[in-house]
Amino acid sequence: MAKLPILQQRIIQIADVLDKVLKFRFPADSVLSAWFKENRQLGGRDRGDVAEAVFDVMRHLRRYRHYAESGVGPANQRLAILGLVNTVGKEPVIAVLEAAQQDWLNRVLQINVSSIPPMVRFSQPDWLYAELNKQDQAESLLTALNTKAPLDLRVNPLKVGRDDVLTKLKADEMLSKFTISPTPFSPYGIRFDGKPAINRWEAFEKGELEVQDEGSQLLCMLVSPRRSDMVIDFCAGAGGKTLLIGAMMRSQGRLYAFDVSGARLAKAKPRIARSGLSNVTCIQIDNENDVRVKRLMGKANRVLVDAPCSGTGTLRRNPDLKWRQTPEDLVELTQLQAKILTSAARCITSGGRLIYSTCSLLPQENEQQVQAFLATHPDFSLVSIEQVLGDRMPSGLTSVDGMLKLRPDVHGTDGFFAAVLEKK
Repeated sequence: MAKLPILQQRIIQIADVLDKVLKFRFPADSVLSAWFKENRQLGGRDRGDVAEAVFDVMRHLRRYRHYAESGVGPANQRLAILGLVNTVGKEPVIAVLEAAQQDWLNRVLQINVSSIPPMVRFSQPDWLYAELNKQDQAESLLTALNTKAPLDLRVNPLKVGRDDVLTKLKADEMLSKFTISPTPFSPYGIRFDGKPAINRWEAFEKGELEVQDEGSQLLCMLVSPRRSDMVIDFCAGAGGKTLLIGAMMRSQGRLYAFDVSGARLAKAKPRIARSGLSNVTCIQIDNENDVRVKRLMGKANRVLVDAPCSGTGTLRRNPDLKWRQTPEDLVELTQLQAKILTSAARCITSGGRLIYSTCSLLPQENEQQVQAFLATHPDFSLVSIEQVLGDRMPSGLTSVDGMLKLRPDVHGTDGFFAAVLEKK
């Protein structure tokens, strides 16, 4: 039996992954990781093509399904074709299709996108489109959320300076095809316009570099810890923000990394070891009212609450999130956020600060959450980010009512929100 052309194989492979991803039982990156383990014969470039096409389908799923209503063959193969066209180009893909598929592809690619209803055109579920469409310059935001995000790295200021790392990266011939630049707002960030294979770089193994979106770096700057402070990263996850906060403290003071997930904290520990930090204590808690939280009541100078949220600001990186979330999930998340904020606030000492952040674009999780907290906690007040950062305020960055609101179409970062609340 003759071997199928590479791109025909690729369409079958992408459709196979989509069969699993579209059940929405697990995050798309987890499904892909498991599928790659089952298909170890694929090379790095093959894996890249499959992953890029699958994520492209997740970004544009509703529009692609609209196109796939016509055509022949299994529906997921039609989705796979559209994802692959957007990844490697139309001409190489159409060359391996049968005549009926070629006719269908040519026809749907000629559709005037502006004639499609906007929630289909921007590939959003109805409820989320209704929310995002309330935002300023909504079409610009919705368009940006369906693009690929750049790769942001962050230097470890305990070990290296950004300028030195930039010089080395730009001199590396292996990276010559990438545009490498400093992030415009964070003094620690480096941005790639593509995705080099970074996992085995010596700089990563030495703890000199980490992957971290520029928006996340800016949140750490709002913590503004002093070296002698006690700081709590209340929802630390895998420790990305903990690492930068610890480095800003020059590995002095005390820094606690709390999380309900032991698996996430386990990922943080080797990163902390590589970073050279010695002031971090990782603590798995059962919930926001854990006795280990209560022991620190009234003692912390800074508490960062990077709260569990809908993740709508990260749809460039996690496009399947929009299909796995529901309005009911949003209600549950806002209730959890309020509980965590209330609990974290108890840890703040007089004159200390509570930094509340999300990677959401939705006001229910952001400014409305802050307003509700301040209404029930008169001993706290909002401090503008301009006041917090002072002369460290990045040029071109402004607050919205004193709070940080980042958008991919405006700032080039993921969507982030942050507010700084000071205990009187």
